[in-house]
Amino acid sequence: MATFNLRRFSRPDIIKSIGLEHLLAFLRPFDRFLAGRGFQVPAQATPDSFDYDGLCDVLMEPDFDTPRELAEGLFIIDDMATPETMDELLREAEEAGLTINGNPDPTPADVAIQVWLQESELLERRHARQRIERLKSFEYYQAESMPTRKFRRIPAAALSALQRDLDKWFAKHRRGRGSKVTPYPRGEEIWFTIGHGEPFTRSPAREGDKSTVHFFRPEKYDIVVYDCRMGEIRVHAASKGERELYRSAIGLHLFGDEGFFPDTAKYTLDPIKEDGDACLVCSDVEGIDWIRLVELHYYWGGAYGEIEIRKADDIFAAFADRGRTIGAKDRLIQAKFEVKFTHIKTTRKATLRPPNRAMFKKEGDSGVLDRWLELRGFAPGAEERYDDEEVEVAMART
Repeated sequence: MATFNLRRFSRPDIIKSIGLEHLLAFLRPFDRFLAGRGFQVPAQATPDSFDYDGLCDVLMEPDFDTPRELAEGLFIIDDMATPETMDELLREAEEAGLTINGNPDPTPADVAIQVWLQESELLERRHARQRIERLKSFEYYQAESMPTRKFRRIPAAALSALQRDLDKWFAKHRRGRGSKVTPYPRGEEIWFTIGHGEPFTRSPAREGDKSTVHFFRPEKYDIVVYDCRMGEIRVHAASKGERELYRSAIGLHLFGDEGFFPDTAKYTLDPIKEDGDACLVCSDVEGIDWIRLVELHYYWGGAYGEIEIRKADDIFAAFADRGRTIGAKDRLIQAKFEVKFTHIKTTRKATLRPPNRAMFKKEGDSGVLDRWLELRGFAPGAEERYDDEEVEVAMART
């Protein structure tokens, strides 16, 4: 529930990171609610006279009467108040014609709250993209036929029909209606955030000196990415049912065929068995210095479903020291690699779990790693899926 995010503002030092002028402008629409909790929003104040402790006391005890806009606004503002994000927000604010004031210079929190006050949707969109970039794990589904459709715009009618079908599934599976699909263009890809309800939950809570139980429906966001050039979608969702829903519904409403993205394998670990350490060659992939295999999962099955996990700083080197090899008939179900990217000081991990799951430290790593996986045979058939046609994606405003 969004109101619980207010508890991060229970410390005065966090509230003080927001310029008082902008904080007051943000709080005024909620002055009646705050007054009912014993906090008066002053018409004017100085940092020395403002009751930071009193405001924190109110935010420390959110409940179901707390305005949603107050909870979500402070949560998004705080999440976007970083030096890295500030640079992006300043650029986007300038492009949107917004004015950012500072005395003498704005802090990251000042920039975030001023963008929210002038155009909250801009900050919400940027926050959604930031959440997308934090994702690590996706299921991949490739189109059966190529080339696939190159969208110049996605019709609003198609999005509405998609949303209606998703609502039917969510309602049937006790997640409620009211889902929202929002597309974002990102170069040659289209990213869709899918907001929807979760099954109801009960959570113990305190209301004053009484213990009670809150009964509510949590909200969550899933991600589906359509790669125009590769002709595939990748899905980030918690359950198999949701992944199957998005795969078939997007195929139906954007491509006219619910089986357009079949549930067939994209990845294989066969190169590890067939090529040995040669499968780690990356000199032909710009942006990667080296790759090591650091973890392997073997499936031995049997009556107890035995799985063996081998870990080392370099599995091929460790096996060679002991005269061990990876057998051609060994069933490998997961591999983890350590990757040194050219422009990043520290290494990152990437995990491959056939048939369709790839997990990267950051979603931004996937482009370079996808190329390596294709060249070394971990993603067979992907090479032929590229073409040289330029892709122009312009999203329809809905």
